[in-house]
Amino acid sequence: MNGIKTLCFFIFALPTFLVCAAKLNDYGPAQSYTQSPFHTNSLSPQLRSGFSMDENQLEAFGTGTISSIWAVTPDYELDYYQNQIAVGSRWQLHQDWQLELNYRWNYAGNNHLDQLTISFHDWFNIDQNGREDVAKNRFIIDIPEYGIDLENFRGESLSHALTSYLQYQVVTKEHHGLSIGLSVYYNNTNSGIFASSEFEQGIQINYGYRRNKHSLDAIVALTFRNTPTVFKDMPYRSSTWTVGSSYRYQLFERHHLIGQLAVHEGVSSGEDEFSKPSTEFTFGYRYLLDSSAIELTIIENMFNADNSTDIAFGIGYRYRFGSQSERDSQQP
Repeated sequence: MNGIKTLCFFIFALPTFLVCAAKLNDYGPAQSYTQSPFHTNSLSPQLRSGFSMDENQLEAFGTGTISSIWAVTPDYELDYYQNQIAVGSRWQLHQDWQLELNYRWNYAGNNHLDQLTISFHDWFNIDQNGREDVAKNRFIIDIPEYGIDLENFRGESLSHALTSYLQYQVVTKEHHGLSIGLSVYYNNTNSGIFASSEFEQGIQINYGYRRNKHSLDAIVALTFRNTPTVFKDMPYRSSTWTVGSSYRYQLFERHHLIGQLAVHEGVSSGEDEFSKPSTEFTFGYRYLLDSSAIELTIIENMFNADNSTDIAFGIGYRYRFGSQSERDSQQP
């Protein structure tokens, strides 16, 4: 446990060096995705900036996330590991239009997070909710009410998904930005737990505020959903709402601290825990290079421990072509 404290303290509390730089990019919210089990294997709105990038600028990104799903009640049991790899790019086609395309793969692999999760909860005095009373490294989804009983699915793919996103910049002021975006999601998973081949759609409004070292973005979104085939007996809502916000503080010129909160309406319309909102808090650290950024994130559920991921750790890399530093270096 002392090692975990030291690691968290080193990464998030004590950036140890300062460097001078040219004008750096504002990357907006952290490049992360909800880890709640039903939301992450379908279309869920992402926190996005209310501001556009520079015209003709292109960003390429890649992220990796490991998470531990733990939701155990007298009525059902979810205890397994989920890993996520995502790659994509966004292109500012015009000062008002931005296009993004990304691919996301979720799979069940043993990432050995149980002991780390227990230690993390002990460190922050968070209730273990029975995690210490069962064997570690299990892969179980048991929801008797809906006829679901899955075990030992380690190594299986949970979802393969392509998402396209088109954004229009409505307002751009010195401190305020407003944009609206449309998403189209296609999950083509032929077998496995969340097997489906469906389109889903979403619309979201993004608001951004910037002043000095402070940046804030907020979203309001609506997603139109389809039902995963394996969970066809679960009464799914045909649409769900999402609200969220992202706050970033420029600790030093290249070092940023990030706090994000996202609330997703429950996917179920029944009388169960999955009908309640899934609330996730993300704490992140971003280090800026001249034309790119490295992000570290921790995602923890809040308020309802029985319908979301227990904890998730992520790392991401984002590179912007046509950045201000690149343009400066090309000048004679």
